[in-house]
Amino acid sequence: MGDIDLGADLSEGIDGSDVAEGKPVAGCFDGKPVILVRHGGKICALAGECTHHGAPLSDGIVIDGELRCPWHHARFSIDSGEAVGAPAFAPLDLFDIVEEDGKVRVTGKRKAVDCHQGPDRNPGHVVIIGGGAAGHACAEMLARSSVIATVLDADPAAPYDRTACSKAYLNGEGDRGDTALPNLAGMRAHAVVDRIDPAARVVVLTDGEEVGYDTLVIATGAEPVMPDFDGADGDNVFLIRTIDDAEIIVSAADKADRAIVVGASFIGLEAAAALTQRGLGVTVVGADDVPLADVTGPEVGAFVRSLHKDKGVEFRLGTKVTAFDGRHATLDDGSSVAGAFLVVGTGVTPRTDLADAAKLRLAAKDVGGGIAVDGGFRTSDERIYAIGDVASVPDARLGRAIRVEHWVVAQRHGQWLARSLTGAIDGDYGDTPFFWTNQFDASLAYVGHADGIEDRTIDGSIKDGNFAVRFADDALLTCNRDKQSLRREVQLDHKRSSLPGSAFTPSQV
Repeated sequence: MGDIDLGADLSEGIDGSDVAEGKPVAGCFDGKPVILVRHGGKICALAGECTHHGAPLSDGIVIDGELRCPWHHARFSIDSGEAVGAPAFAPLDLFDIVEEDGKVRVTGKRKAVDCHQGPDRNPGHVVIIGGGAAGHACAEMLARSSVIATVLDADPAAPYDRTACSKAYLNGEGDRGDTALPNLAGMRAHAVVDRIDPAARVVVLTDGEEVGYDTLVIATGAEPVMPDFDGADGDNVFLIRTIDDAEIIVSAADKADRAIVVGASFIGLEAAAALTQRGLGVTVVGADDVPLADVTGPEVGAFVRSLHKDKGVEFRLGTKVTAFDGRHATLDDGSSVAGAFLVVGTGVTPRTDLADAAKLRLAAKDVGGGIAVDGGFRTSDERIYAIGDVASVPDARLGRAIRVEHWVVAQRHGQWLARSLTGAIDGDYGDTPFFWTNQFDASLAYVGHADGIEDRTIDGSIKDGNFAVRFADDALLTCNRDKQSLRREVQLDHKRSSLPGSAFTPSQV
C-alpha cells in the first residue's frame, strides 16, 4: 500500500486548472496530506488520509458528493468531511482556501462543521442487542441525530474492530488499544440477554433486569462453529471471534514455535498469515483441495496458497482433523501434524436463538438461515428489526434474500437503519456488499454477491497479483486494482437505485 505521496505544498498554491471536476489532487499543508477536489464547480480542501486506516484519498473516487476510500471503501461528504459510510467514523479535517490569479492556495484548517441535528422521526427508546459491527454502527449513527440507544452486548470488551482479531492485532502490528471503536453513551458491555418479550416490549437480561423498548434492533451476529473431533474441548484449542480470543492466541503464540490452523477459510488463512508473521511455523488443515476455491475460483485460491507457501506455511488439504492431543493433530488420512495449539476457523452460524424464542420468522437454512427481514430490516414484528450477520436481507439486484457475513456490510446495515429510523432516508436498503481480506502483502477486495464461480472472467495476471475476476451478477474480486473495485461498487449501487422497490416481505423470504 505504500506511503502517501504528499505532492505539492498547497500553502504555496497550484494552478486552479489542475483541479478537474471530481478528480482528487494530492498535495500537502504543514507537512500533512491534503487533497483538493472540485465539486459542483467549487474547490474543496480535505485531509488526504482516510480516518479508518490512513489510505491515500487522492487514489479514491468522487461520486454523488462523496469521496470514497480506495482501500476499504469508506465514504466521506466532500462538503462537510463527515464520515457517511463505514468503516470510517471520524470525519476528515477541512481546510480554507483562497483563489487568486488562477492559483488555489490552502491557508489553514477550517473550523469543524457540526453535522448533527435532531431526528425527523422519533423512534422512541431504541434498544440494540449486540454491540458488534452492526449494532455499534447503528447506535453511532443514531447518536448523530441525538438519539441515544441502549446497546446491550454480552462481550465485556465492546466496542472494538473485530477485523483486527485475525489481522493487525493477531500479527502484532497493533495493540489492543488500536482496535477500539468510538465509545457510545448507551453502551452496556457484559449485558447478557435472556429473552425478548414482544408483547410487553421488554428485553429481559440474565440477571432478571427488564429493559423496555419502543424500537428493538437485533444485531446478535454469528458465532463460530467448532468441528467435532476428539480433543476439541482442550485448553489449547481456540476459536477466533472476539478480541479476548485473539489475546489468548497471542499469549499461546508467545510460548510456542508451531501452530495448526483448522480451516482454509478467509479468517483461517488470515490467522495463518498472522501467526507466521509472529514467527511461528504454521500448518493449515482444510477440507477443500484448493483454499477459497468455492468463493474466488481455483485460480485465485492457488494464488493465495502460493503466497502462504512462499512465507513458509504448510498445507494439508483435502483432509480433516479427527483428534488433537495437545501436541499433535491426527487427520482422517491417518497422518499427523505437530502444533503446540490449534486455531479453528471453519465458519460461523447466525445467532437466532433469541429471535426464535420470540417467535420471529426465520429464513430457511437452505438459503443461509438467519432472521427474515423486509427491505427496511423489519422482522415479522413491526417493532423489531434485525441487522448484520444475523439478518436475511432482500437484494433487489438478485431478486431474493441473502445473508452476508462481512464486517463492512454489517456496519452499513446499522448506519442505513439508523438513518431510516430517524427519517433521514426512505425506501429499501440497497448498498452493494463489500469485503476485503489481507493475505500477507496482498489485499483482495470483493464487491457484489455471486452464488457460484462457474461463470467467471479473469482479467490481468493472477500470478503477478494484479487482476480482476468478474463473476455472475456482476460481482468483482480484485487484487491491486483499487479504483476498478470502487467503480464496480458505484455501478452496482446505481444499478440497485434504478430498480423498483423491493417486493419482499418477511413472509416471502
